[in-house]
Amino acid sequence: MLAQLSWLLACFGLAQARIGYFWHISDLHLDTFYSTEGDIYKSCWQLARSVPGSSSNTVPEAPGHFGNYNCDSPWSLIESAVKTMKAKQGDNVEFVLWTGDALSHSAQPLSEQKQHEILRNITDLLGRSFSSQFIFPVLGHEDGSGSYQRLGELWRHWLPSEALVTFDQGGYYSIEQTKSRLRIVALNTNFMRLDPDPDPRASLSLRWPAEYFGEPKASVSSTTGDDELLAEQQWLWLEEVLTKSRDKQETVYIVGHMPPGVDERHLGPQQHNQLIFTERNNRRYLEMVRKFASVIQGQFFGHLHSDTFRLIYDAKGNPISWLMIAPSVVPRKAGIGSSNNPALRLYKFDTGSGQVLDYTQFWLDLPLANRAHEPTWQPEYNLTHYYALPEISAGALHNFAERFTGTDLSWFTRYHRANAVRYQSGAACQGLCMLNHYCAITRLDYDEFRLCLEKEQLPLQGRAPGLGYSAFPASWSWLLAVFYGLRGISGLLVAWWGGGRCNNCHNQRI
Repeated sequence: MLAQLSWLLACFGLAQARIGYFWHISDLHLDTFYSTEGDIYKSCWQLARSVPGSSSNTVPEAPGHFGNYNCDSPWSLIESAVKTMKAKQGDNVEFVLWTGDALSHSAQPLSEQKQHEILRNITDLLGRSFSSQFIFPVLGHEDGSGSYQRLGELWRHWLPSEALVTFDQGGYYSIEQTKSRLRIVALNTNFMRLDPDPDPRASLSLRWPAEYFGEPKASVSSTTGDDELLAEQQWLWLEEVLTKSRDKQETVYIVGHMPPGVDERHLGPQQHNQLIFTERNNRRYLEMVRKFASVIQGQFFGHLHSDTFRLIYDAKGNPISWLMIAPSVVPRKAGIGSSNNPALRLYKFDTGSGQVLDYTQFWLDLPLANRAHEPTWQPEYNLTHYYALPEISAGALHNFAERFTGTDLSWFTRYHRANAVRYQSGAACQGLCMLNHYCAITRLDYDEFRLCLEKEQLPLQGRAPGLGYSAFPASWSWLLAVFYGLRGISGLLVAWWGGGRCNNCHNQRI
């Protein structure tokens, strides 16, 4: 009896000792030109507001002190976020994941020197707030055009010498945690990106301040031959690191800015604004995760600005790995008018095994903060409680995602409320919108995503509130003609009138 009690106490003490925490912060998008006297339709910059033909009686909305849904982040928002991280869980954290895009969406025309100064200011803020913890930064596509060596010098106090070797070469690195057998693998996902290569000066809706072009800056170009070589070197390096981790029985966190798969908030045909990686890189990443799923304990990304997750399956359709995509600090989502409230995430994990046990999502009610002139960050939800998960695993998350296909729509409603961090867009996400989320979560391969939209739409749409089966044939033919062309419509109509459903979709993964 005493032996059993001692064993239980020892196990309890071990479990207690292994609990740790880490923050995940992403997509700050600091805009140094943000002004409370600015124009919310012009990036909240202080520009001339008079427009020929406009009514003089119209008073435009003034940007708030802590931000606006149409604009990138002011310094006050970034500072309040970091102060909240320090106050909520500052000294008792193992590390901080910082998954890229520190600069404004409009910062591309800035000189390299000005971009570097902005990154330095954010780096200093994080360094002062977490002086005794390591911060693991990864590069986003909005983190400037400077050299890797210069950025490595900026973050040298966080990265050990062996990590700086590969970072100086290509902006990626790995770090072994000294207290455990957990390895952090930080990727440069810019090498994987499907880049539309936009021209920042092409927009006729925005007048760039003269300060943006005050100094010469290297032009932003598409992928070069050197970039392709560096990209291939990163793939070879990643496989080598994961192989060594498997041989040494380590566990791994993969951390990056852009995730594989598609953006769940983009509807319509697969275009550059929906796809994230190139098709080849997307498939290569999925194959790598499947090969090393036994050592990958978690994958952590940002970029989408939304609160969501992804699942990766093996060849038999079994869920084997998960990705968490953290929402952004910035409230603006460029391009699709789908904003969000600012957010931070605190993970709870087993420091010995690396197993993620839970997370708490924090949020800022942006309109309330602006009215009160006080940023009150508060818990939004706890993952396992909010979604009734027994644990954080690929299997548990798969079972939760499958609830979206059931008759109880309350689970998807909860998910969708969190997806935009309680931002009220005024439009319900039903029908194709709901299906897009489900397929994006469960089908990361581009071909499978398309097939999911084609094969799973009718069962899901038939359960949409207020929409009966009799209403769908004509409307779906029209929708598919718009979004997908004429491909596959005849097969869909056959499936419709036959009432069939693809029950084996999970066994048809590539």
